[in-house]
Amino acid sequence: MKKALLVISFGTSYPQARQKNIEACEQALANAFPDRDFFRAFTSSMIIKKLSQRDGLVIDQPRQALAALQRAGYQDVLIQSLHIINGDEYEKIVREVADCKDQFARLEVGVPLLSHEDDYQRLIDALEHQSPPLAADERLVLMGHGTTHHAFAAYACLDHMLQARQRPFMVGAVESYPGIDTLIARLQQAQVRKVYLMPLMLVAGDHAIHDMASDDPDSWKVQIQQAGIVAEPIVQGLGENPLIRQLFIDHLAAVSSSEMTAQASGAASQTPQTVQPSVMTSRPVKESVA
Repeated sequence: MKKALLVISFGTSYPQARQKNIEACEQALANAFPDRDFFRAFTSSMIIKKLSQRDGLVIDQPRQALAALQRAGYQDVLIQSLHIINGDEYEKIVREVADCKDQFARLEVGVPLLSHEDDYQRLIDALEHQSPPLAADERLVLMGHGTTHHAFAAYACLDHMLQARQRPFMVGAVESYPGIDTLIARLQQAQVRKVYLMPLMLVAGDHAIHDMASDDPDSWKVQIQQAGIVAEPIVQGLGENPLIRQLFIDHLAAVSSSEMTAQASGAASQTPQTVQPSVMTSRPVKESVA
């Protein structure tokens, strides 16, 4: 039976960010499940359209990728979401998988980064791995995307757990609670002198570059500076962190009980290897199967 691994992310139009974050996660997952042919899909139609028009790069949406896999004769398919929370984008994947379930002998989906209580602790450990050393009057401020979906509570949950564990980190979101005004008030109350800004996102893309780190008057960096606090951006996505990559591997291994999951352990920190064209299927860099 032909076996496939489909890795689905929101996507990004920034080539370097894609390489450092999305492709790094894809490579780690491909290393962990070497008996499967690897395929990619993005959930953002806007990014897919931009990459096609600008770069001639054709990337499937999840439904297209699943249809192409079925036509190509793959009957055993594992899917891993690279989304952070169980929000709209992930729910769309789940719905599309349910619609295609009867077309495959096996079709399983690994959950997003923050899906279980233990995931939050592992994320905190990963953030400590990625954080610069912090003085007593410094903080690491993490910018999440935010959402109108009820899963926005994940950001406040993470922030609460950080406070409970007395970590010098704070979490906010661009499009939902906790917002930048709430963060600034807390920073001033704690008499913080300096903050490092880092995206709580898989990819350091448009939000990290413009909403977090730019000199635009409404960027987080500028708003924090206007509050009298030094702000230093770190434009680095979570996908660059090997502990984050391992968490995605473990989520997929959890729904893959018949796989040799022992080979997945430590795959995220292996030295990256070029995935062979027969496995890394794409157009022109092997992104889809059609």
